[in-house]
Amino acid sequence: MGAGRVTNHVWPVTNEMKASYKIAAQLLTFVLLSGSAIHRAEAQSQSVNSMVTPEPSLNPSQSSLWQDSVGGGFLPSTRNFAVEAGVAPGMAAFGSPQAHDLALLSLSYGQMLGRVKGKGHWYGGNFEGRLEMFGGEEYSHSEGWIIGLTPHLRYNFATGTRWIPFVDLGAGVTATGIGPRDLSGTFQFNSQASAGLRWFVRDDLALTGEVRLMHVSNAGIREPNGGANNIPVMIGVTWFYGK
Repeated sequence: MGAGRVTNHVWPVTNEMKASYKIAAQLLTFVLLSGSAIHRAEAQSQSVNSMVTPEPSLNPSQSSLWQDSVGGGFLPSTRNFAVEAGVAPGMAAFGSPQAHDLALLSLSYGQMLGRVKGKGHWYGGNFEGRLEMFGGEEYSHSEGWIIGLTPHLRYNFATGTRWIPFVDLGAGVTATGIGPRDLSGTFQFNSQASAGLRWFVRDDLALTGEVRLMHVSNAGIREPNGGANNIPVMIGVTWFYGK
């Protein structure tokens, strides 16, 4: 008997995937430069204001968003609204015979779920419930479209700085025009996992960047059900407000 050969499967890097990552890098650079400009403008404004001696106040104001100070954890009443956009290169893997590259837009609402957990530890932070509506269109292989509604559970780490990392899980429903050989029928489900970072250029305004894993399939309701798998790279802006 001859010795069996072991082959390693390597995902091909297509021109579409290279273009997707190039667009994502350009968007991220633009957002970071915009945030830096906002941050410098705010610092200059604070410098000018510090030259004016304020009148003493008998009732100093407290933050309606943060438990202690910026980065120290959110108050339970803190809410937010986010707008994100990005590209989602597809993967011909995990049962999906084709790669479906998507351009996506996302709108979401978030609400903190209680006070800071694990305060004083590296893992201290807030749980956040989120509801996301997203949509997009395929820009390679076909003209498929996708829209979805997804509840998420996010954990925001309290770092004590203006840089707040997070992890996120979500699962919801989807309608899509992507058809055979990967999917069948308009109604599908989506599941997502992500990790990202919020940079607070102001106490109530953050630039957000995240990388996700997204899977779309119909849970075996119809065949074919190979699924569509993507790696969305999303950047955007999040506004925070309290009571």
